[in-house]
Amino acid sequence: MMKKLFAVVGVTLLLAACQEKEEIVKPVAMELSVEAAGFYCQMTVLDHEGPKAQIHLAGSPFPLWFSQVRDAVAFTRLPEESKDYVAIYVNDMDNAVSWEQPGNNNWVDADAAYFVIESTQNGGMGAPEAIPFGTQAGAEKFSSENGGKVVKLTEIPDEYVLKPVEFELSDASSN
Repeated sequence: MMKKLFAVVGVTLLLAACQEKEEIVKPVAMELSVEAAGFYCQMTVLDHEGPKAQIHLAGSPFPLWFSQVRDAVAFTRLPEESKDYVAIYVNDMDNAVSWEQPGNNNWVDADAAYFVIESTQNGGMGAPEAIPFGTQAGAEKFSSENGGKVVKLTEIPDEYVLKPVEFELSDASSN
């Protein structure tokens, strides 16, 4: 009887191991609309200049929106945030109208993008930005005009997106 039980358990384990993992289909990027609120700030994303990001979590039909790409990259690096993301899209600044109008539907997969970090251009929330481009040439052109260096997503240092940012107060705000 024990041999039959071991045989049944063994066959069951073998079949389970042979089954292919269910592949998660990567969702398409969603168009940015006035309803989009920043994940961390809960402010309307469209109220800020510069590139934006959206992160899609497994099982959720709606993305998390970010007013700055830097914040989306930080989300992926913070230990307390979900690691169940299946897609990250960022504005392709190669196809942006301007810094003030980065676009509502010009998304590029963050894994395929080229980012300019450490440039003189801050993001829409005033912090240093990881500025995404769909082409290396676009990123290099921006870098030559605004400083910084061109990197891929995995090359963005944790410290760049996680370190606190100090903001200078204007005279009007110190009263």
